[in-house]
Amino acid sequence: MEYREDLRSVLPYLPVVLRASSLFWPSPVVEALKALLNGPDHSKVDSGEVLFLAISDIRNSLNLNISSDRLASSAADGYALFFDDLMSRAEAKKWFGEVMPALANLLLRLPSLLEIHYKNADGVLINGGRRDGVKTGLRLLEPQEPGIVFLSQELIGALLACSFFCLFPITNRGAKHLPTINFDHLFARLYESDDEKLENKIKCIIHYFERIFSCMPVGNISFERKVLPLEHHPLCVSYPRINFWSKSVIPLCRFEVYNSGLIEDHSSEALEVDFANKFIGGGALHRGCVQEEIRFMINPELIAGMLFLTRMEDNEAIEIMGTERFASSFRFCGDFVDKRDVDSLGRRKTRIIAIDALCSAGKRQYEHECILRDANRNRMQQEAEDHFWVDGLRSKVSIFIFGD
Repeated sequence: MEYREDLRSVLPYLPVVLRASSLFWPSPVVEALKALLNGPDHSKVDSGEVLFLAISDIRNSLNLNISSDRLASSAADGYALFFDDLMSRAEAKKWFGEVMPALANLLLRLPSLLEIHYKNADGVLINGGRRDGVKTGLRLLEPQEPGIVFLSQELIGALLACSFFCLFPITNRGAKHLPTINFDHLFARLYESDDEKLENKIKCIIHYFERIFSCMPVGNISFERKVLPLEHHPLCVSYPRINFWSKSVIPLCRFEVYNSGLIEDHSSEALEVDFANKFIGGGALHRGCVQEEIRFMINPELIAGMLFLTRMEDNEAIEIMGTERFASSFRFCGDFVDKRDVDSLGRRKTRIIAIDALCSAGKRQYEHECILRDANRNRMQQEAEDHFWVDGLRSKVSIFIFGD
């Protein structure tokens, strides 16, 4: 099947096994997940301490290279701290009695969800018509290779369940310039620093799982790497040089400025600019706690992009469209029901453009090379308005900026 090419690129970074054209879990993993599915009376997993033992057993059943795939040293203590000390007994009882079995069930279904995903990929409906030949299957989106991946919210839920159980292989992620995707460092940092911000991060993620199991969302989310080619090509916009900008007479697009409020609370169908880390998500699954990381916590589906989006280069941007907001604020204080409209592709009209900011640039940011870099990034955002993946967002160009 044609989709196997896409699958092969990402398979080394997935915990499932491909054999005889089928994806599956090793049988010991299936047995462990079925035990969790039957609840704590059967699995005996009723605390954070025992949960981490179960996680370790499942990881061992995946035959990971333990010497290079070690989890963060304090992860076990972090899981115990959160579920046994920071959670109330009533919350913990609900988590282990209801949410954990649902997590196990979703993980058991991951191979079939991936099979369905690849079967339906590469023929996405665009404005009511089928556009074949456009690759949309889950794969690595590597530097200098523009492309888009469409994932269902249900599949993303299963992938984030893998992150919670720390099942993604770690080996070679660094070589491919991929960010952290398992949650072990997040829980380890919680134990090591006893930081309230880290506790709130985990609360947002835990609430996300509780919500999707009470009502599984049915939408889609797209992740797109956009590239301004460094070399001139007659069929596309190439990377503009200084002369282009110095001689340009093209007027700027209309924009609106708001001096109060939060980006995520604004109802307009706006393009949101994330001056991000070059590794998408930045420190979301570590200690980081500025605007990018906060956004990844209140919209946890953004985390899924960290699985397959390699670091950004200076002529690249990443557009993520359709993520749902689940938390009212980062300092978790309750549920949030996202009422954003949905486009014809099933994506919420929440559109985030990630471009990595210069690190500790100081006065260097005013040099021609750096100004050119950021001006060209902004041009990529404008070019996106006429990109065929955009649906129903052309009425207004309100740009909101969040970043360091």
